[in-house]
Amino acid sequence: MPAPLLLDLSHTSHTRARTGVQRVSRALRRALAGRAAAVCFDPFQGRWRPIEDWEEANLSSEDPSARRAARWPLAARVRGRLRRWRGRPDPLASLGPAPEGAQGGVIAPEIFSPAVAAALPSLFAAAGGPRVALFHDAIALRFPELTPRATVARFPGYLRELLLFDGVAAVSVASRDSLVGYWDWLGVSRRPSVVSMPLGLDLPAPGPSAPTRSAAPTVLCVGSIEARKNHAALLDACESLWSRGVAFRLRLVGLANPETGGPALRRLAELEAAGRDVTFEGAQSDEALDAAYRACAFTVYPSLAEGFGLPVAESLARGKPCICRTDGALGEIARGGGCLGLGSAGSTQIAAAVARLLESPAELSSLEEAARARRFRTWAEYASELLAWMGSLGRRA
Repeated sequence: MPAPLLLDLSHTSHTRARTGVQRVSRALRRALAGRAAAVCFDPFQGRWRPIEDWEEANLSSEDPSARRAARWPLAARVRGRLRRWRGRPDPLASLGPAPEGAQGGVIAPEIFSPAVAAALPSLFAAAGGPRVALFHDAIALRFPELTPRATVARFPGYLRELLLFDGVAAVSVASRDSLVGYWDWLGVSRRPSVVSMPLGLDLPAPGPSAPTRSAAPTVLCVGSIEARKNHAALLDACESLWSRGVAFRLRLVGLANPETGGPALRRLAELEAAGRDVTFEGAQSDEALDAAYRACAFTVYPSLAEGFGLPVAESLARGKPCICRTDGALGEIARGGGCLGLGSAGSTQIAAAVARLLESPAELSSLEEAARARRFRTWAEYASELLAWMGSLGRRA
């Protein structure tokens, strides 16, 4: 009987945050239901084990305002240390073998910590099949000045640890090229297979689009408030339009990063104090986010660099045009239609694009039609493609 398929959710099972990586990890877990066992590395027990009920609650009940950091309650820490002291049998043995014909192996969708990386060999030994990691982006290397310091310090080690896997599924061509380019620069000759596999989307059931029909249409921006997302330039762009008398509402949705998002948050406070029509609502639930997309006239995503660009895909999948850059991973999404491209993401260029859609109903309507014609793969389709690719991989010694 084959070993089971194991899904490493060491971080996501210990936070209720809704970052992009957490959303991907949860969605993949749902898509693999019945085919993969969710596991985590327990640092207090010093072993891998199946997730427990309290961790399952973290996976199934998100809190948009939750911190990204993993949280281990005192009871879980004590329980883990006691199990370690008592020398309990291997917890993964309780999973048993996979059913005949089922696929075994390991999938790691998260950006794992050094402690998890050090424990990967024992997880690989328990799984027995191909070992695959998802790769999101190399932004910490490309834009260290826009990235939290701890992430920048961690990233070179993480990229080397990916060499332990049999395959790496990058979320875009741009991400794949960044990873392969870094390994080329290091002179790595023995490396995993690396493919580009765009992420899936699972949208709510179709509902009515409800754009604002007043004199002030809503422009929506979804994304964490951090330096690389370029909100400061967006806010300056909008202020230049408001000062000219252009009527619209800017709605910002996303988790604020206090380390790199400070300038944007300060600019936001200035505009709110001046009475400008801008609101920052923080991170939102899936239901609230869907309602925000459906209520807007169009979206703007001024990010300087992305691994995939989930908010752009989510906007287009709802028939909402998006203003975004046309290079890198965002360009991969934008080229399918429904986007107004930014050659650069300075405040002048952003202002011109926003004004263009606000003042040209015909162009906005044309972009809406192109967006509605787009089709994005579902998470079920993504999971099936990922498993099929895993099945083609040989396990490296």
